[in-house]
Amino acid sequence: MRKLLLLAAIFLLGKSMFSQTSELGPKGDTINRIDIDGRKQGKWILMGKHKPGTCYAPDAKIEEGKYQDNRKKDQWIEYYCNGNMKNKLTFTNGRPDGYAIMYHENGKISEEGNWKNNRWVGNYKLYYENGQIQHDFVFNQSGKREGAQKYFYDNGQLAIEGNFTNGKESGVIKDYYENGDPKSEKNYADGNVDIASIKEFQPKKPIIKKADVLENAPVVKVKEDEKPNGVDTKKGPIVLNGQHILYNKNKQITKDGEFKNNLFINGKAFFYDENGILMRIAVYKNGQYVGDTQVEK
Repeated sequence: MRKLLLLAAIFLLGKSMFSQTSELGPKGDTINRIDIDGRKQGKWILMGKHKPGTCYAPDAKIEEGKYQDNRKKDQWIEYYCNGNMKNKLTFTNGRPDGYAIMYHENGKISEEGNWKNNRWVGNYKLYYENGQIQHDFVFNQSGKREGAQKYFYDNGQLAIEGNFTNGKESGVIKDYYENGDPKSEKNYADGNVDIASIKEFQPKKPIIKKADVLENAPVVKVKEDEKPNGVDTKKGPIVLNGQHILYNKNKQITKDGEFKNNLFINGKAFFYDENGILMRIAVYKNGQYVGDTQVEK
Protein backbone atom coordinates (compact mmCIF):
# COMPACT_ATOMS: atom_id res chain seq x y z
CA MET A 1 0.00 0.00 0.00
CA ARG A 2 2.81 2.40 0.80
CA LYS A 3 3.95 2.04 -2.76
CA LEU A 4 0.61 2.83 -4.10
CA LEU A 5 0.81 6.61 -3.48
CA LEU A 6 3.90 6.75 -5.70
CA LEU A 7 2.26 4.88 -8.57
CA ALA A 8 1.42 7.83 -10.87
CA ALA A 9 4.66 9.66 -10.15
CA ILE A 10 6.47 6.53 -11.37
CA PHE A 11 4.14 6.21 -14.35
CA LEU A 12 4.60 9.78 -15.51
CA LEU A 13 8.36 10.20 -15.11
CA GLY A 14 9.09 11.73 -18.46
CA LYS A 15 11.32 14.68 -17.90
CA SER A 16 14.78 13.75 -19.08
CA MET A 17 17.95 14.70 -17.25
CA PHE A 18 20.21 13.49 -20.02
CA SER A 19 22.78 15.54 -21.80
CA GLN A 20 21.68 16.34 -25.34
CA THR A 21 24.59 14.41 -26.78
CA SER A 22 24.40 10.89 -28.15
CA GLU A 23 26.17 7.98 -26.52
CA LEU A 24 27.22 4.78 -28.20
CA GLY A 25 25.48 1.66 -26.94
CA PRO A 26 27.29 -1.66 -26.32
CA LYS A 27 26.19 -3.07 -29.69
CA GLY A 28 26.98 0.01 -31.70
CA ASP A 29 23.45 1.41 -31.52
CA THR A 30 23.12 5.11 -30.84
CA ILE A 31 21.32 5.84 -27.55
CA ASN A 32 20.02 8.98 -25.86
CA ARG A 33 19.58 10.55 -29.29
CA ILE A 34 17.92 13.90 -29.98
CA ASP A 35 16.99 14.68 -33.59
CA ILE A 36 17.51 17.97 -35.41
CA ASP A 37 14.13 19.19 -34.16
CA GLY A 38 15.14 18.63 -30.53
CA ARG A 39 12.96 15.54 -30.06
CA LYS A 40 14.08 12.40 -28.23
CA GLN A 41 14.22 9.33 -30.47
CA GLY A 42 15.05 5.65 -30.08
CA LYS A 43 16.63 3.91 -27.11
CA TRP A 44 17.32 5.99 -23.99
CA ILE A 45 19.06 4.97 -20.77
CA LEU A 46 19.24 7.20 -17.71
CA MET A 47 22.29 6.34 -15.57
CA GLY A 48 23.46 7.48 -12.18
CA LYS A 49 26.05 9.70 -13.87
CA HIS A 50 23.22 11.67 -15.46
CA LYS A 51 21.76 12.39 -12.02
CA PRO A 52 24.67 13.16 -9.66
CA GLY A 53 24.01 13.56 -5.97
CA THR A 54 21.51 10.70 -5.83
CA CYS A 55 21.83 7.21 -4.36
CA TYR A 56 22.62 5.72 -7.77
CA ALA A 57 26.18 4.70 -8.67
CA PRO A 58 27.46 6.46 -11.82
CA ASP A 59 27.20 3.26 -13.90
CA ALA A 60 23.86 2.13 -12.42
CA LYS A 61 20.68 2.29 -14.46
CA ILE A 62 17.84 4.52 -13.29
CA GLU A 63 15.43 3.86 -16.16
CA GLU A 64 15.45 2.74 -19.79
CA GLY A 65 13.09 2.55 -22.73
CA LYS A 66 12.28 3.99 -26.13
CA TYR A 67 11.15 7.38 -27.36
CA GLN A 68 9.38 8.29 -30.56
CA ASP A 69 9.06 11.98 -31.37
CA ASN A 70 9.72 12.97 -27.74
CA ARG A 71 7.10 10.55 -26.37
CA LYS A 72 7.69 7.37 -24.44
CA LYS A 73 6.60 4.21 -26.24
CA ASP A 74 6.42 0.47 -25.60
CA GLN A 75 8.08 -0.93 -22.47
CA TRP A 76 9.95 1.23 -19.94
CA ILE A 77 11.80 -0.12 -16.91
CA GLU A 78 12.81 1.82 -13.79
CA TYR A 79 15.23 0.59 -11.09
CA TYR A 80 15.86 1.11 -7.38
CA CYS A 81 19.27 2.25 -6.17
CA ASN A 82 20.05 -1.33 -5.12
CA GLY A 83 19.62 -2.47 -8.73
CA ASN A 84 16.28 -4.22 -8.21
CA MET A 85 13.54 -3.46 -10.68
CA LYS A 86 11.13 -0.76 -9.51
CA ASN A 87 8.50 -0.96 -12.24
CA LYS A 88 7.86 -2.14 -15.79
CA LEU A 89 5.32 -0.07 -17.70
CA THR A 90 3.84 0.06 -21.16
CA PHE A 91 3.53 3.44 -22.91
CA THR A 92 1.51 4.61 -25.92
CA ASN A 93 1.99 8.16 -27.22
CA GLY A 94 3.80 9.13 -24.05
CA ARG A 95 1.12 7.88 -21.66
CA PRO A 96 0.97 4.67 -19.62
CA ASP A 97 -1.37 2.31 -21.46
CA GLY A 98 -1.40 -1.44 -20.92
CA TYR A 99 0.03 -3.93 -18.46
CA ALA A 100 1.93 -2.41 -15.54
CA ILE A 101 3.86 -4.10 -12.76
CA MET A 102 5.54 -2.49 -9.75
CA TYR A 103 7.93 -3.99 -7.19
CA HIS A 104 8.84 -3.46 -3.56
CA GLU A 105 12.48 -2.57 -2.98
CA ASN A 106 13.09 -6.11 -1.74
CA GLY A 107 12.32 -7.44 -5.22
CA LYS A 108 8.83 -8.79 -4.54
CA ILE A 109 5.85 -7.60 -6.59
CA SER A 110 4.05 -4.57 -5.18
CA GLU A 111 1.12 -4.23 -7.59
CA GLU A 112 0.11 -5.25 -11.08
CA GLY A 113 -2.72 -4.70 -13.49
CA ASN A 114 -3.78 -2.87 -16.62
CA TRP A 115 -3.67 0.91 -16.83
CA LYS A 116 -5.73 2.78 -19.42
CA ASN A 117 -7.04 6.35 -19.71
CA ASN A 118 -5.52 7.36 -16.35
CA ARG A 119 -7.15 4.52 -14.41
CA TRP A 120 -6.87 0.83 -13.55
CA VAL A 121 -9.12 -1.41 -15.64
CA GLY A 122 -9.73 -5.14 -15.40
CA ASN A 123 -7.92 -7.35 -12.88
CA TYR A 124 -5.67 -5.63 -10.33
CA LYS A 125 -3.60 -7.01 -7.45
CA LEU A 126 -1.79 -5.28 -4.60
CA TYR A 127 0.80 -7.22 -2.57
CA TYR A 128 2.36 -7.02 0.87
CA GLU A 129 6.16 -6.83 1.10
CA ASN A 130 6.18 -10.48 2.17
CA GLY A 131 4.70 -11.47 -1.19
CA GLN A 132 1.15 -12.19 0.01
CA ILE A 133 -1.75 -10.65 -1.91
CA GLN A 134 -3.35 -7.71 -0.10
CA HIS A 135 -6.10 -6.75 -2.57
CA ASP A 136 -7.58 -8.73 -5.46
CA PHE A 137 -9.82 -6.24 -7.27
CA VAL A 138 -11.58 -5.95 -10.61
CA PHE A 139 -12.18 -2.54 -12.18
CA ASN A 140 -14.57 -1.70 -15.00
CA GLN A 141 -13.66 0.48 -17.98
CA SER A 142 -14.54 3.58 -15.96
CA GLY A 143 -12.00 2.68 -13.27
CA LYS A 144 -14.66 1.69 -10.72
CA ARG A 145 -14.70 -1.63 -8.91
CA GLU A 146 -16.98 -4.19 -10.52
CA GLY A 147 -17.74 -7.80 -9.61
CA ALA A 148 -15.97 -9.94 -7.00
CA GLN A 149 -13.54 -8.08 -4.71
CA LYS A 150 -11.26 -9.56 -2.05
CA TYR A 151 -9.02 -8.27 0.76
CA PHE A 152 -6.44 -10.43 2.51
CA TYR A 153 -4.43 -10.32 5.73
CA ASP A 154 -0.65 -10.43 5.44
CA ASN A 155 -0.74 -14.07 6.54
CA GLY A 156 -2.65 -14.95 3.35
CA GLN A 157 -6.01 -15.36 5.10
CA LEU A 158 -9.07 -13.86 3.41
CA ALA A 159 -10.23 -10.73 5.26
CA ILE A 160 -13.20 -9.40 3.24
CA GLU A 161 -15.07 -10.64 0.17
CA GLY A 162 -18.07 -9.40 -1.74
CA ASN A 163 -19.35 -7.88 -4.95
CA PHE A 164 -19.31 -4.32 -6.21
CA THR A 165 -21.43 -2.70 -8.92
CA ASN A 166 -20.08 0.45 -10.55
CA GLY A 167 -17.84 1.19 -7.57
CA LYS A 168 -20.37 0.48 -4.82
CA GLU A 169 -20.95 -2.49 -2.53
CA SER A 170 -23.71 -4.77 -3.80
CA GLY A 171 -25.17 -7.84 -2.15
CA VAL A 172 -23.57 -9.74 0.73
CA ILE A 173 -20.20 -8.54 2.06
CA LYS A 174 -18.43 -11.01 4.34
CA ASP A 175 -15.68 -10.21 6.87
CA TYR A 176 -13.35 -12.77 8.45
CA TYR A 177 -11.02 -12.91 11.43
CA GLU A 178 -7.32 -13.54 10.81
CA ASN A 179 -7.80 -17.15 11.84
CA GLY A 180 -10.38 -17.68 9.09
CA ASP A 181 -13.51 -17.64 11.24
CA PRO A 182 -16.51 -15.60 10.00
CA LYS A 183 -16.63 -12.14 11.55
CA SER A 184 -19.70 -10.50 10.01
CA GLU A 185 -22.13 -10.46 7.10
CA LYS A 186 -23.86 -7.36 5.70
CA ASN A 187 -26.25 -6.79 2.84
CA TYR A 188 -25.62 -3.76 0.62
CA ALA A 189 -27.63 -2.06 -2.09
CA ASP A 190 -26.04 0.71 -4.17
CA GLY A 191 -23.32 1.12 -1.53
CA ASN A 192 -25.73 1.42 1.41
CA VAL A 193 -25.86 -1.20 4.12
CA ASP A 194 -29.13 -2.71 5.28
CA ILE A 195 -28.80 -2.31 9.06
CA ALA A 196 -31.29 -5.09 9.73
CA SER A 197 -29.19 -7.54 7.73
CA ILE A 198 -26.01 -7.19 9.80
CA LYS A 199 -24.83 -10.39 11.43
CA GLU A 200 -21.80 -10.53 13.71
CA PHE A 201 -19.98 -13.63 14.90
CA GLN A 202 -17.50 -14.41 17.66
CA PRO A 203 -14.34 -16.28 16.63
CA LYS A 204 -14.43 -20.02 17.19
CA LYS A 205 -10.64 -20.23 17.49
CA PRO A 206 -8.21 -17.98 19.38
CA ILE A 207 -7.05 -14.88 17.49
CA ILE A 208 -3.27 -15.07 17.34
CA LYS A 209 -2.76 -11.59 15.93
CA LYS A 210 -5.13 -8.66 16.17
CA ALA A 211 -5.57 -6.98 12.79
CA ASP A 212 -5.50 -3.21 12.64
CA VAL A 213 -6.41 -1.59 9.34
CA LEU A 214 -4.05 1.28 10.11
CA GLU A 215 -1.07 -1.08 10.05
CA ASN A 216 -1.47 -1.30 6.30
CA ALA A 217 -2.19 2.35 5.59
CA PRO A 218 0.37 4.01 3.32
CA VAL A 219 3.17 5.81 5.16
CA VAL A 220 3.43 9.38 3.93
CA LYS A 221 6.90 10.87 3.90
CA VAL A 222 6.65 14.58 3.28
CA LYS A 223 9.04 15.59 0.52
CA GLU A 224 11.20 18.69 0.66
CA ASP A 225 9.03 20.38 -1.96
CA GLU A 226 5.75 19.19 -0.40
CA LYS A 227 4.37 21.58 2.20
CA PRO A 228 1.46 20.71 4.54
CA ASN A 229 -0.92 23.47 5.56
CA GLY A 230 -0.80 24.60 9.16
CA VAL A 231 2.48 22.81 9.94
CA ASP A 232 5.82 24.48 10.63
CA THR A 233 8.29 22.54 8.49
CA LYS A 234 11.27 24.23 10.17
CA LYS A 235 10.78 22.57 13.55
CA GLY A 236 12.25 19.18 12.78
CA PRO A 237 10.55 15.99 11.55
CA ILE A 238 6.93 16.43 10.50
CA VAL A 239 4.26 14.24 12.10
CA LEU A 240 0.85 14.65 10.50
CA ASN A 241 -2.36 14.05 12.47
CA GLY A 242 -5.89 15.06 11.58
CA GLN A 243 -6.99 16.82 8.42
CA HIS A 244 -4.24 18.25 6.22
CA ILE A 245 -3.71 19.43 2.68
CA LEU A 246 -0.25 18.99 1.17
CA TYR A 247 1.08 21.11 -1.68
CA ASN A 248 4.01 20.71 -4.07
CA LYS A 249 6.47 23.43 -5.08
CA ASN A 250 4.02 24.59 -7.74
CA LYS A 251 1.37 25.12 -5.05
CA GLN A 252 -0.72 22.25 -6.42
CA ILE A 253 -2.53 19.93 -4.02
CA THR A 254 -0.80 16.55 -3.68
CA LYS A 255 -2.78 15.05 -0.78
CA ASP A 256 -6.03 16.10 0.86
CA GLY A 257 -7.38 14.11 3.74
CA GLU A 258 -6.98 12.63 7.20
CA PHE A 259 -3.64 11.54 8.66
CA LYS A 260 -2.66 9.65 11.80
CA ASN A 261 1.01 9.67 12.72
CA ASN A 262 1.90 10.15 9.04
CA LEU A 263 -0.43 7.37 7.91
CA PHE A 264 -2.78 8.46 5.14
CA ILE A 265 -6.18 7.27 6.39
CA ASN A 266 -8.91 8.93 4.34
CA GLY A 267 -8.75 11.25 1.37
CA LYS A 268 -7.35 11.80 -2.10
CA ALA A 269 -3.80 11.75 -3.49
CA PHE A 270 -3.15 13.83 -6.61
CA PHE A 271 -0.46 13.06 -9.20
CA TYR A 272 0.88 15.35 -11.92
CA ASP A 273 3.14 14.97 -14.94
CA GLU A 274 6.33 16.97 -15.47
CA ASN A 275 4.29 19.81 -16.98
CA GLY A 276 2.07 20.13 -13.93
CA ILE A 277 -0.97 18.50 -15.59
CA LEU A 278 -3.15 16.45 -13.23
CA MET A 279 -3.01 12.83 -14.37
CA ARG A 280 -4.45 10.71 -11.56
CA ILE A 281 -6.46 10.94 -8.31
CA ALA A 282 -6.22 7.94 -5.95
CA VAL A 283 -8.84 7.52 -3.21
CA TYR A 284 -8.16 6.04 0.26
CA LYS A 285 -10.71 4.98 2.88
CA ASN A 286 -9.85 3.59 6.31
CA GLY A 287 -6.21 3.28 5.30
CA GLN A 288 -7.01 1.26 2.18
CA TYR A 289 -6.65 2.19 -1.49
CA VAL A 290 -10.15 1.81 -2.95
CA GLY A 291 -9.65 3.05 -6.50
CA ASP A 292 -9.24 6.13 -8.67
CA THR A 293 -11.71 8.91 -9.22
CA GLN A 294 -12.32 10.53 -12.57
CA VAL A 295 -9.82 13.15 -13.74
CA GLU A 296 -11.59 15.89 -15.63
CA LYS A 297 -9.95 16.70 -18.94
